[in-house]
Parts: sequence; C-alpha cells; structure tokens
Amino acid sequence: MQGESGRRFVRVGLTGGIAAGKSTVAARMAADGADVIDYDFLAHILQEPCSPIIAPLAEAFGADVVGAEGGIDRKVLAERVFGAGADEHALETLNGIMHPNVYDLARNRERSILARGGRRVIVHDVPLLGEVMDTIPFTFDSVVCVVAPADERVRRLVATRGMTPEQARVRVRGQGDDASRLRYADVVIDASQPIEQMFECVDRLVAAWFADGQRE
Repeated sequence: MQGESGRRFVRVGLTGGIAAGKSTVAARMAADGADVIDYDFLAHILQEPCSPIIAPLAEAFGADVVGAEGGIDRKVLAERVFGAGADEHALETLNGIMHPNVYDLARNRERSILARGGRRVIVHDVPLLGEVMDTIPFTFDSVVCVVAPADERVRRLVATRGMTPEQARVRVRGQGDDASRLRYADVVIDASQPIEQMFECVDRLVAAWFADGQRE
C-alpha cells in the first residue's frame, strides 16, 4: 500500500506475454473500478508525430521507420527489431529509447489519477514487467501474471493480428518464457480457463485491493 500526499492507494503490476489474455484481464479490472495505466498505449502515443523520440528511433533504426505523416511506421519498426535480419541488440536499443519516456508518461498518469482523490486501485499494465522490475521507477503492492500456453498465444495472434504462424512464433519467442514474469508474481491467472471463471477471479482480486486501500 503506497502513501502519497496523504492519500491511500494500492498499486498493482499486471503482466503477461503477447496474446496471453492480459488485455482482457485489464479491461475487467477497469470495469471493476480500477484505474489502468496501459504501457502499450503510452508507447503508441510516443510513436505519434511530434514525439521527442521520433528522431532517436529514426537514427537507431533508419529514416524509413518514420511514416509519411511523421509518426513511426510500426510495421517497419517491428521488422527492424524482430525480423529475420534484425540486429541482435535491436530490442535492447528500442527499449533503451522507449522505456524512460514511457515511465515518465506513466508517472504523470498516476499523479493525475491521485489528484482526483478517493481510494484508488492503480494497475500498471506492463507486458514485460519481469524484465524491467529492477529498473522501473515504481514499487507494487501486488504483481499479477496472466498466462496461457504458447500454442494458444500463437493461434490468437494468427486469428486476430493477421500474422503468419511463423511470425507469431517469433513474437512469442521474442518475449521469452513465463519464468521471468512469474518470478515476481503474487497472483497467477490462467487465461485459458473459461472466461466467466477468470472474471470471477479478477473481481475478487479487485474487491480485495479496494478493501486493502480502506485500511489506515
């Protein structure tokens, strides 16, 4: 439980590999009253025209990662980072540019949430939280990891994002296995279970966090 400016709130870290079901869990947490800070969304904001990281990304990955309207062409950038000919340090380079800026936006979002007053459950939705736990400038009262079998995640990527099976497998492998995510997890949610059952679990978690936030 974190204290800031006399307010009491619970800060939660939510993580899970690509297509594991994390976004579905985050949406349910929001429906239950939690404030969700979506780090993927913040990253997208930073790749829009006029962002301060457009120039560093172009310098690192080539001028053609910038689209006609001045934002980042995410397909081109993904190919430079995850494609067959990508440099072995490409992902590390991308993260070095993106992460500090994403953290700044997340900090600002949290301050805005707290400024509204009242008891809050603030969920930081971070895809690769386990890999950045030592550098992210937040501490968490609870860490939730959403998991699903790799084959199921590949199937979802093919069905929902138009990837080929091989492209999907590369993306899943590129995020590592669940070990780094589970290392910090207090709660593990199996997203391959029936969705009604999963939602019941999420509802209980959020209710418990709000109850914790009421304690002095």
